Amino acid sequence: MLDDQPGRPRVSPRSGILHPVLAGVVAALVGFAGAFAIVLAGLHAVGASDAQASSGLLVLSVSMGAVGVVLSLRHRIPLTMAWSTPGAALLIAAGHVQGGYPAALGAFMLAGLLIVLSGLWPALTRAILTIPGPLANGLLAGVLLSVCLAPVHAVVEVPRLGIPVVVVWLILTRVARRWAAIGALAAAAIGVALDPVSGAGPAHLLPQLTWVTPALNAGTLIGLGLPLFVVTMVSQNVAGVSVLRANGYEAPLRPVLTATGAASIVGAPMGAHGINLAAITAALTAGPDADPDPSRRWIAAVSAGVVCLVLGLGAGLATALLAASPPVLIEAVAGLALLATLGAALRAATADDDQREAAMITFVVSASGVTVIGISAPFWGLLAGLAFLGWHRARAGRSPIAREPAVRQRA
Repeated sequence: MLDDQPGRPRVSPRSGILHPVLAGVVAALVGFAGAFAIVLAGLHAVGASDAQASSGLLVLSVSMGAVGVVLSLRHRIPLTMAWSTPGAALLIAAGHVQGGYPAALGAFMLAGLLIVLSGLWPALTRAILTIPGPLANGLLAGVLLSVCLAPVHAVVEVPRLGIPVVVVWLILTRVARRWAAIGALAAAAIGVALDPVSGAGPAHLLPQLTWVTPALNAGTLIGLGLPLFVVTMVSQNVAGVSVLRANGYEAPLRPVLTATGAASIVGAPMGAHGINLAAITAALTAGPDADPDPSRRWIAAVSAGVVCLVLGLGAGLATALLAASPPVLIEAVAGLALLATLGAALRAATADDDQREAAMITFVVSASGVTVIGISAPFWGLLAGLAFLGWHRARAGRSPIAREPAVRQRA
């Protein structure tokens, strides 16, 4: 029998679940293959070994899969989880941090703790949302810029590998944009298989967990932990909420933030930099392409979560690819995957005439790569942008902080 209620899709209750299941499989494959190189490059940049990077990728995959499955089953809405791709780009931009890899893990734990507090204390979420959007996007663009320059360096430094990757990406952006990043990764993998880095040591192909006790370093906590929290909240969680709302769903923020933050804290000693609501892949599981009936799209999110659990088993193989590749080549794949995100961030940063200069100050300082008193550039970029905006608004008698509507929490 068909549902003839006005405004409701005509869906047979006997129709199978194959369509949403396949939508979830595609979402998970696109999300994993299109971004795992960014995660591995980020972990390596802050000092992780191959084994530690493999451990981080495994824990991230398992965490986002498990949290997505549990929350989607509990709330019967498509709550797809992802790792923080902007956060991984931030790690690449930060590079070696004061205190080394253990201090970076301490920063991961701080970011996770702040996300838990955001779920338990709505005032903290509102405080993050009061950061003017152009400044937040300027911060994100500054973090992404150095990563997005990597394809240029790869073409010059390793042309035999870099040029085919860029050419494949260019072709696929024209004929199958969704698969462009995956195609670039495949081109890199083929090139590395034919011409691996000389002297590359053997890699573990099976997944492994590596524990490193986090260290607390004040400069790294402020310079890496706080920006990681901000870009994860603004660029991932807030964006994910927007995608869900655009498809008619209200995200249960409190359980989402507390669960993802807690999973990030638990996974940090094993290399996980953070999980959050998905944004891009959420559009694949929450939109009408997942299923005509909105009440059944949660199946796609559960399917995506299960596939993420399975994909975590390939963390060792993914890390082996990285170990046999010139570092600039993997960063080039990451940069190509993030070009659209950089463009969107720059467009949003410059959209408001009143805040454009402040956003550009945030952008250039964040992209500078400077470290002052052990605190990295993204923190100083946001501080500089807020200071500039405050200076000009104080002269006009206005608050430097934008007033945003409170975020509604749902238990």
